[in-house]
Amino acid sequence: MPQETKSITPLASPETFAQGTSVDAGNPEMLAEALHKALEYRGDVTLHLRTSDAPVEGYIFDLQGERTPTVRLLPKDADERRTIVFRDIARLEVTGKDTAAGKSFENWVKRYVQKKLAGETASIESEPL
Repeated sequence: MPQETKSITPLASPETFAQGTSVDAGNPEMLAEALHKALEYRGDVTLHLRTSDAPVEGYIFDLQGERTPTVRLLPKDADERRTIVFRDIARLEVTGKDTAAGKSFENWVKRYVQKKLAGETASIESEPL
């Protein structure tokens, strides 16, 4: 079943940059902002390139350059890092789940206490990803 894709306009809050978000290169400022948000995002994104029919899915770990801005990405299904020039990006889609969503210390303590009060086994071990 295809995922619903939502386009975004201003990316002011983290809630507007979540799985299913899509930003086209038609607005270069919005794409640049989305790439900066992707750098802070703890999940995978998919970049559709003007230079290739095959999209690139992976984790953005760095943005570089003033004259020729680039994004550095760890592809999901490959071991090598890729550097992609901003102008080659036609669209950015947030395709991966934010692996840290809802996993704050406060939420962990709340779940721990709820389990203890319910008589369930509660441990300090983290949940598997």
